[in-house]
Amino acid sequence: MTISAIFLFFLLVVFTAGMLSGGRSVVPVGEKIGVLEVRGAIFDARQMTAQIDEFRDNSSVKAVVLRIDSPGGGVAPSQEIYAELKQLAKEKPLIVSMGAVAASGGYYLAIAGERLFANPGSITGSIGVIMSFPDYRELMDKVGVKNEVVKSGRFKDIGSSYREFSAADRELLQEMIDDVHAQFVDAISEGRNLPVDRLRPYVDGRLFTGRQAKQIGLIDELGTFNDAVKYAAKVAGLGADPDLVYPEPERLDFIDRLMQGAASRYLGISLKERMAIGPQYLWNSY
Repeated sequence: MTISAIFLFFLLVVFTAGMLSGGRSVVPVGEKIGVLEVRGAIFDARQMTAQIDEFRDNSSVKAVVLRIDSPGGGVAPSQEIYAELKQLAKEKPLIVSMGAVAASGGYYLAIAGERLFANPGSITGSIGVIMSFPDYRELMDKVGVKNEVVKSGRFKDIGSSYREFSAADRELLQEMIDDVHAQFVDAISEGRNLPVDRLRPYVDGRLFTGRQAKQIGLIDELGTFNDAVKYAAKVAGLGADPDLVYPEPERLDFIDRLMQGAASRYLGISLKERMAIGPQYLWNSY
């Protein structure tokens, strides 16, 4: 009698937790579809790669839907997450669903999937690389501040906000940007099975709607998140109404929660969405 009561209590706790989490399954019982969510700019790969590992190691997760609402972000974090997604796709079906925006680095992540869904009005593309450098020289002149630099080589302070770009600076940075851009294009060519020459007219940073992207071959299907889930269930051999499981939410200590709450409430900013250093796969107007 006591064992039965304990078992019933456990089931009640599981059911209540699922209801409070908006239908999200928190206990991996039975075969499920995992849902990974990429929201906002991509400046750190650690949390997402941990979530990918969690689903890869979870035997009850038979397929994964990657939901993207992101304008992209730093080159290296985007590439790290992409590499982990490619490994996941070798072991389990990985289906992509684009929300409002899956541009630049957001699209880079998407091409790891075997089937890409987007809404007709989703914004994607922006296939390119950007670096920007502020110029403080006029401001420093007005306030009477000078910056003295001692360096070991002519390019050591390249990109400095305190001096004008030289022609050699621009040439060197352009070569670097072109190489990082070529890495992006090569990844698309491989992931979408499209020759680089066919891609070339579309990889100059321009944006596409989901409908335009389908015509070009950048995505496979026009459809919603639910359509992507149904497709994932089909290829994984699950039923028509599969259970979904989400990663454990990031746990913040009291100080982190307090600081993030204050920044959001009084400054209108997110401490997590800090600017990345270096080249970025980023739609800058987002």
